[in-house]
Amino acid sequence: MGATETARIPEDFTGRARRVPVGEVSWRTTFRALRHRNYRLFFYGQLVSLIGTWLQQTAMSWFVYEITGSKFLLGAVAAIGSAPMMIFSLWGGSLADRYSKRSILIGTQTAQMLSAFVLAAGAWAGFASASFIMVIAAFNGIAMGFDIPARQAFTVEMTSREDLLNAISLNSSIFHGARVIGPSIAGLMIGTFGIPICFFLNGTSFIAVIAGLMMMQLPPSDRPITRTSPLEHAWSGIVYSIQHQRVRTILSLFFAVGVFGWSYTVLMPAFARDVLGRGANGYGLLISASGAGALIGALLVAAYGHVVTPRKLAFGGVYLFSAAVITLAFTRSFYFSLGCLFFAGFGMLLFFATSNTTLQTIVPDEMRGRVMGIWSLVFGMMIPVGSIEAGAVANLFGTSFALGFGAIVCLAAAIITRIVIARREALATT
Repeated sequence: MGATETARIPEDFTGRARRVPVGEVSWRTTFRALRHRNYRLFFYGQLVSLIGTWLQQTAMSWFVYEITGSKFLLGAVAAIGSAPMMIFSLWGGSLADRYSKRSILIGTQTAQMLSAFVLAAGAWAGFASASFIMVIAAFNGIAMGFDIPARQAFTVEMTSREDLLNAISLNSSIFHGARVIGPSIAGLMIGTFGIPICFFLNGTSFIAVIAGLMMMQLPPSDRPITRTSPLEHAWSGIVYSIQHQRVRTILSLFFAVGVFGWSYTVLMPAFARDVLGRGANGYGLLISASGAGALIGALLVAAYGHVVTPRKLAFGGVYLFSAAVITLAFTRSFYFSLGCLFFAGFGMLLFFATSNTTLQTIVPDEMRGRVMGIWSLVFGMMIPVGSIEAGAVANLFGTSFALGFGAIVCLAAAIITRIVIARREALATT
C-alpha cells in the first residue's frame, strides 16, 4: 500500500472540515503514523518510559496505603502530585509556543528521572514517609506542568495533520499498553523484590525517551517573535479557549468527566483490599484490566476512528464508561470487576482520545501550545479535585458508593452537554 489517501469530510464535532484517511483499513493504516522517523523514536521511547511510570504509580499508591492505611491520603498524594500542573501548565503551554518543544521535553523527562531515583533511595533507606512522597509527587507535578503541553503540541510536528488522530490514538495505545504491563509487573515486583525496585526501574526507563528525543532530526524553524510579556502571552490562550465555543464545550465536559470519572483509579487500592479482599497482585490486575480496555480502544480508534464521527466516539465513550463503573459499584466478584474495568477503560479512552484530537485540529498552529496548556490545566485540576472528592466520599459513604456516584455525575454531564449542543445547532439553523 502506498501513501495514505485522504479525503475532506463535512463539519461535525469540530465545526470545521477536516481531512481523514479513506480506503481499506489494514494493519499498516492502523500504525501509519510510525512511517515518520521522529515519531517512531518517540513512540518506542515512550513505551519503555511509560511502563516504568506505571510501575512507580502502582507501587506508590500501594506504598502510601500500606504505611498509612488512609483512603484520604491516597487521594491527597494523587492530588498533590497533580496540583502543580494547575499553576505551571499555562506557562508550559506558552513556552511550547515560543521555544523548542524537544528541548522542553528533554528537560522535563530528566527532572522526572531524577525524582524517581530519589524516591527509590528514600524507600530503600527507610525514610520515605508520606510527607516525603508528597514532596516528590509535587516535584513531578511541576515537571508535568511543562511536559504535557509541549508533548501534546509536539505530536503534529513529529507527524502531520493527516496522521494526527492516528498518532494521538497510538500515544494512547502505548500509555494504556504500559498500563496493562506496568501494574502487573509492579504487583509481582512488590511481592518478590519490594517496592523500591519499582521506583528505580522507573528512573532507568526515562533513558529511552530522552535518547529518542535527542536522536530526532527536526527541520529548522523560525521561532515566533512575540512582543507581549509571558503573562499576556499565556493569558491570550485562556481568552481564546473561553471565547471559542467548541473549545469551551469540550474542555467543560473533559473537566466534569475527569473529576468524577478518572478518579476511580485512586480508589482501586481500597476497592481491591476492602471490597474484594485482594492483595497487591489483585490490585495490579484490576488496574491492568482497565488499561487493557483502553489499549483495545486506542487501537480501534487508530484503525477505525476516521469512519466514525468524533461526536459518536466521544459521547459513546462516556456512556460506556459510566455504565461500566456503575455496575462495578454493585459487584463483589473479582473476575466480574475485571470485566467492568475493561469496559470502563475502553469507554474513557474513546472520550479522551477524541476530545484531545478535536482540540488540536480546530485550533491554529500558533495557538496549539497554549490551548494544550489549558487542556493540561484542566487535566491538572481534575486529578487533585477528583482525588480529594473520591477519597472524601469514600471515607464518608464507602468505596462502592463513591465509584457509583462519580459515574452517575459523568453520565449526567454528557447528557446535559449533548442537549446544549443540540440546542445550539437548532438555533444556528433557524
